[in-house]
Amino acid sequence: MIHKNINVITRRELLKTITGGAALTAIGLGSQITLAEDKPAQIKGRIKQAACGGVFGKVKMSFEEKCQLCVQIGLKGMDFIGENEWPTLKKYGLICTLTRSHSLTKGLNRKENHEECLAAIRKGIDASAEAGFPNVICFSGNRDGLADDIGADNCVEGLKKIASHAEEKKINVCMELLNSKRNHKDYQCDRTAWAVDISKKVGSPRIKVLYDIYHMQVQEGDVIATLKENIQYIAHIHTAGVPGRNEIDESQELYYPPIMQAIVDLKYEGYVAHEYTPKKDALASLRKAVQICDV
Repeated sequence: MIHKNINVITRRELLKTITGGAALTAIGLGSQITLAEDKPAQIKGRIKQAACGGVFGKVKMSFEEKCQLCVQIGLKGMDFIGENEWPTLKKYGLICTLTRSHSLTKGLNRKENHEECLAAIRKGIDASAEAGFPNVICFSGNRDGLADDIGADNCVEGLKKIASHAEEKKINVCMELLNSKRNHKDYQCDRTAWAVDISKKVGSPRIKVLYDIYHMQVQEGDVIATLKENIQYIAHIHTAGVPGRNEIDESQELYYPPIMQAIVDLKYEGYVAHEYTPKKDALASLRKAVQICDV
């Protein structure tokens, strides 16, 4: 069954295409891909790719159907999946590649937030360790008038309190880099050097950085050189197109194949998760993103 408009495909129609037998035409992707039951896509896999929920756009799919599709196109997991969905992930051999914790704007840069933030991070560490998942996210929070050096010192102080627990449980705690130029006004962790310096000062192999390629292209550019200089401090990577945070295809200014090749050459062992908002056919765009990054 081929649908011209993937955004209106129904759950019932999707189930028919996925479970009806081997080598069926994939929903919304026309002749570009077939979904064969229990037969993942044949890709190089040198980049361990994952996805965030937004890449599925407005397609009407259950979470289980999304897991089935991830397996078919070669994804290893999904970011930010709630614990109630973890058994379904595992059913399909997938993982939660990045676990949620505390608020983005109310973060570790203020001591008065430490108790709340660290409790959420610790909970994420424990749950992820029990499930066998690798990473928990954390955030600096917004400046709100706080000097960058003081905010950094407070983040170091807070993360030192959680570092030994993360080491014991073998979980990476990843502070996310976000741009404050366009999307997250006043967010403090908006430069790679600032985040990496925190990781260095904490001095733990489990306190790392989430390098978001979209955000850092907007904020500071120089993506490949920055990755080369700091890869040992990076435990997770996000992708999206610039400008607009849409597909990572030829419509935007970043050319992803050499970025991915640099990541491979650097022997990066973490995950690269797609975190764009599709403007086109969502599932065709996701498959294309996997192909673009499969260097």
